Amino acid sequence: QVQLVESGGGLVQAGGSLRLSCAASGRTFSSYRMGWFRQAPGKEREFVSGISRSGSSTYYADSVKGRFTISRDNAKNTVYLQMNSVKPEDTAIYYCAADVSPRTIATSSYYSQSGTYDLWGQGTQVTVSS
Repeated sequence: QVQLVESGGGLVQAGGSLRLSCAASGRTFSSYRMGWFRQAPGKEREFVSGISRSGSSTYYADSVKGRFTISRDNAKNTVYLQMNSVKPEDTAIYYCAADVSPRTIATSSYYSQSGTYDLWGQGTQVTVSS
């Protein structure tokens, strides 16, 4: 089983930036579609961003589009979430997730569903102060 470990969270002022990283153990990282989700206290987990196996396709929730950028480096077994112009409403625990299924094709709706993903990291806290 692949293990996912998030890092890079912390306290940041509104309008600032930070980059989250998700490091994956295993040998077949390039075959996994990856996603970022977040969950605020008392709220349901919500989709943030997704990326295809090669990195050629990316997907974003409307709430973060234009501010966040997802990327991956398959040689380093790592996926990133660059967060710019952060807002207090971005405060949440951020989780990375991996889809290890052999599905050939995937659409934006596929990436946005938490049920798509088989493996989850333990999360990293992001707190945005005003």
